[in-house]
Amino acid sequence: MRVAVTGGVGFIGSNLVLRLLADGHSVTVLDNFSTGRIENLAEHATHPHLKIVRCDLTNSNDTSQALADTEVVYHLAANADVKDGWKHPRKDHEQNIVATHNVLEAMRLNGVPRIVFSSTGSVYGVTEVVPTPENAPFPVQTSLYGASKLAAEGLIQAYVEGGVVTATIFRFVSILGPRYSHGHVVDFVRQLLDDPSQLAVLGDGSQTKSYLHVDDCVDALVRHLTVNDALCIFNLGVDDTITVRDSIGWITAEMGVSPALNFAGGHQGWIGDNPLIHLDISAMRNTGWEPRHSIKDSVIETTRWILANRWVLERKH
Repeated sequence: MRVAVTGGVGFIGSNLVLRLLADGHSVTVLDNFSTGRIENLAEHATHPHLKIVRCDLTNSNDTSQALADTEVVYHLAANADVKDGWKHPRKDHEQNIVATHNVLEAMRLNGVPRIVFSSTGSVYGVTEVVPTPENAPFPVQTSLYGASKLAAEGLIQAYVEGGVVTATIFRFVSILGPRYSHGHVVDFVRQLLDDPSQLAVLGDGSQTKSYLHVDDCVDALVRHLTVNDALCIFNLGVDDTITVRDSIGWITAEMGVSPALNFAGGHQGWIGDNPLIHLDISAMRNTGWEPRHSIKDSVIETTRWILANRWVLERKH
């Protein structure tokens, strides 16, 4: 099939691209390279079935041209900077809502029939239902990121109702694994390489989260390449949760350091951080999908990958 992957040089996107190529599909990557890194696909840049297009999804003309002659769009491109959302409030609107609208309009104009979208478990906010199923009531949104993803979901659902596209929406927990470049494991490893004697931690260490290995995430994504249902919405995660202190313990053990921990920010850590994220994944599991990696193994593998690929620690400007 002819597949487009927005954000295809990013963490999840590049892993998906490599899987699609291995499965024999032709892949067009659309990325503005603001956070994604060409190193993620460098070894495959000359693959005969891979095309990489520098594209600004907030520009409707760029997007429409790039999605011509496409059968399925995996829309993964987004601003995922939850912590610093209030430093640049328009970024979530432009990169998550406007970009999604432009993708959907480009699909309509080019007759592209199917979209698979990466949403987030953050849309559930501080929920009273844990583990949280897909039909849980939405509380007050706690971050610009979560609000923008929920708005993007609404746009997609409207295009489905209009008969323009079919769609699968996946609500992820945080993802770990090879090519990981944004999140607490990178932050902690970078700090500890600079100064192994101490570690600054936002929050009190009790924040409780679930994490999913990128290979398990990609397995779910490719299962929905050709699903015929008009609209599917699935949570993606694992059955377990860990605390920030658990993750720190595995990272520091892998690096062989014993830093003093300096906590700041109280229980929440920062505005928009949900202290508990634990999704009910029974609906996706009922389709035959099953996560194969534990959270502990995912944290350790991610730490090892970062230490072996330290170019990922270089900040993009």
